[in-house]
Order: sequence, then structure tokens, then C-alpha cells
Amino acid sequence: MDIKREWLEKDYYATLGVSPDASDKEIQSKYRELARELHPDRNPDDQTAEDRFKEVSTAYDVVGNPETRNQYDDVRRMGPSAMGGFSGQGADFGNLGDLLNGMFGGSGNPFGSAGHNMPRPGAHQQAQLRLSFDEAIQGITTSVTTAGSDGTSQSVKIRIPAGVDDGKRIRVKGKGGKGSNGGPPGDLIVIIRVSPHELFTREGKALNLSLPVTFPEATLGADIQVPTYGGESVTLRLPPGTESGKTFRVKGKGITIGTSTGDLFVTVEIAIPKQLNDQQISSLQQYAQTNPENPRENLGNTNN
Repeated sequence: MDIKREWLEKDYYATLGVSPDASDKEIQSKYRELARELHPDRNPDDQTAEDRFKEVSTAYDVVGNPETRNQYDDVRRMGPSAMGGFSGQGADFGNLGDLLNGMFGGSGNPFGSAGHNMPRPGAHQQAQLRLSFDEAIQGITTSVTTAGSDGTSQSVKIRIPAGVDDGKRIRVKGKGGKGSNGGPPGDLIVIIRVSPHELFTREGKALNLSLPVTFPEATLGADIQVPTYGGESVTLRLPPGTESGKTFRVKGKGITIGTSTGDLFVTVEIAIPKQLNDQQISSLQQYAQTNPENPRENLGNTNN
């Protein structure tokens, strides 16, 4: 985010819990109190505390230094007009350039002034990792490439546990942005994306399969061979009069995670033939004439 825009959008005084009229000493005292309370060493594996610690440190970097605080207050007083004319390409910032100069190497550099040498954690980074359906079920050790703290790419080794779900976030501690003033590095958040299988969908250890059957099989009943994820087939007995959308459970034919195995859920879908010859059409017409059943009779006042 552009620094000026961030200054306009974020109330650093509110972040620190102090009044805009607070003295420099009050701001410093509040910051030290919050920094001690939220420091990652006191809150291991507490993401909320770590994010809050970062917000507080950013706020104090600006309003904890008298010069940058004055610049921040000036930008806030100017309001949206402080962004006027900014296009990102050769824009003339006028006085804003002077206001922000202290942030980069000037005498008001917040990182070089007293009270600004407390450790600050590095930023978290994100990366996406695409897995095949099989890799997600079996687990895999692989690597992801992300930007290192010096701007170059780095390869981070990561172990994906068996049975990982699509959308799962895996945190790799210490592989994000570099901390400052001895602060801890941020984390790398790896978002898992699992490619679909051609036959099965998955919910935890359970597998789902849509099974097409013919009208005679569903009507008369039949023994149907059903594929499983392991490669072998099992026999599913359809009772006569099976309706489309009916789901059957095949015990123990899901996936195994650890010592537990899920089930396979088979949903029957009656396949309607796209083409019929004359004999088939005649047979269906005869069936329709001899079948008095009206499946829509309970839908209200229908005459069909």
C-alpha cells in the first residue's frame, strides 16, 4: 500500500489506544506496554497477538517519532487532497515529497531515532501449492518458491500431511519476511489447491461417486460393478424400483488416513438414452399405455 494512502486510511492513534493530543511520553509508554504484552516471545503460536504486535509497531514507527508524527498529522489534516495528482508515474508531490522524506534516510528516520529499536516481526507471505488428487490423499514432501527477504526467490521445503483438504492453509514458521531490529521473521502461509479426480469427490475420508444405471436396471433391480479408489471393483445390489438420486453406502471403501478408513457413497443416476430405434420406441409406447401410474398426482391440481 502507498504510504500516504495508508496514513490517510489508518488511525495510528487508535491503534495504540491514545488520544491524538497525547504527549510523546504517553505514546512511548503505551507502545512499550503493548509491545511487552503482545511480543511473539510471550505469545508463541498466537497469530492474533502477532498480527496486533505488528500493527502496534507500525503505528509507533510513525507517531512515536516527533518529526514523522508531525508529517502524519499534516497528511491527515489535508485529507484526500493529499493524494491529489498521484498517478504513480512522474507525479509531482510538492510538499508531500518533503513530508515523506523523513521516512527514508533523513534526520527523521524512525529506525534511527531513540525508542525505535524494539524488535518488529517480519511480514507474513502467502503461496499456493497445487496437488493432484492422489498427492493430497497420500501426502507428499515438496517445495514452494516464494520471494526471500532480499527480494530474490527462495525454495521452501514443506511436508504435506496425508488427507489434506482443498483450501487448507499450512503455516511454515519463519519463512516469511525478514524482521527488523532483531525481530522474528514472518511465516509462510501455503494454501493447498487439490485438482479434481475424474470419478470421485472427497469429504474427509469419505469418497463420493455418481453411478449411471439404465432404466431397466433401476426398475427391475440389478447387481452393478462399482469402481473404487483402490482400483478393484465391488458389487452393489440395486433393489427393484431404485430411484434416481438414491445413495448407497459401501463400507470401508473410502480413503485411509492413519488407522481410519472412510466409506464410499454411491449415488445412482438413471441414464436416459439419447437415441432409440423404432422397436424400442414402440415398446416404450406400449409400456406407457399399460402403466396407469401418474408420478405427478401429488403435485397439486394436475390433469397430466
